[in-house]
Amino acid sequence: MALTSQAILAEMHRLIEVGNARNLQIRAIGGLAVQAHNKRNHPLFVREFADLDFVVAKKQRREFETFMPEAGYSPDKQFNILNGAHRQIYFDHKTGIKMDIFIGDFEMCHKIPLEDRLTADPLTIPLAELLLSKAQILELNRKDLLDIASILLNNETGEDDNEKINLSILARLCSQDWGLYKTTSINLGRVEEFVQTPDLPLSQEERGIIVSRIHAITHTFETMPKPLAWQLRDRVGTRVKWYIEVEEVER
Repeated sequence: MALTSQAILAEMHRLIEVGNARNLQIRAIGGLAVQAHNKRNHPLFVREFADLDFVVAKKQRREFETFMPEAGYSPDKQFNILNGAHRQIYFDHKTGIKMDIFIGDFEMCHKIPLEDRLTADPLTIPLAELLLSKAQILELNRKDLLDIASILLNNETGEDDNEKINLSILARLCSQDWGLYKTTSINLGRVEEFVQTPDLPLSQEERGIIVSRIHAITHTFETMPKPLAWQLRDRVGTRVKWYIEVEEVER
C-alpha cells in the first residue's frame, strides 16, 4: 500500500518522536528533510516522496537495530550484514516504505561527518550539512537543483544552527576536504545559473535571495583558512579525481 507524501512526512515525524523517547538520535536527511525546512511552502519545491532517509549515531547503532522491529520495520538482512556498520536498509511491508539509514556519517560522492552534530536540529541533520549532502552530488539532476534552491530560499545563512545555514560549519568541513569544497563550489554555480531560468516560477525577490546566499557561502570559501594540504591539493586541481565513485543501491 503506497502512502501519500504527507503520510510519509508524518511517518518521519513519528519515528523521530518515538526515537527521542528512547534517547535515540535519529535525524532525517534527503528530500523529506529539505521539505521539513520548506517554511514558505513554496509550490515549486513540493514533490512526491517514496522513501525515508535517516542518519543515526554510530554509538547508538545496536540500540537502533533493536528499535526498528519495535517501530514496525524489518531489516534487509543480506544488505545489512554486508554494509551495516555504515549503511542499513529497512522495509515496512504493510505500507511499502523503504528506509535508508546512514550510520554516523553521510558518504556518497564525498564524506560528511555527522556523529557529533545530530542534536543541532530537532528533526533533520543540521542545515549546513543538509546543504552539503545535496551539493556534494557530482551529477546534479533537476530534483537536486530544486532541493538546494529550496534550502537556500527558506533558510538564512549565519554563524549558528538556529534555523540557519551555519557558515562556520561549511568553512570547517570544506577547509578540511578540498574535494568537498570543489564539488560544492561547482554546484552552487550551477544552482545560481538554474534559478535564473526565465520559466522557473520564482519571483525576482526569491531569485535574489537564493543568489545572495550563494554569494555568502562562496565568500566564506574565499576567506576561510586553507591548510597547507588543502593548498597543495588545490594546485593539483581536477587533473586528479577528487570524488568517490558511487553505485546506486537498488533493493
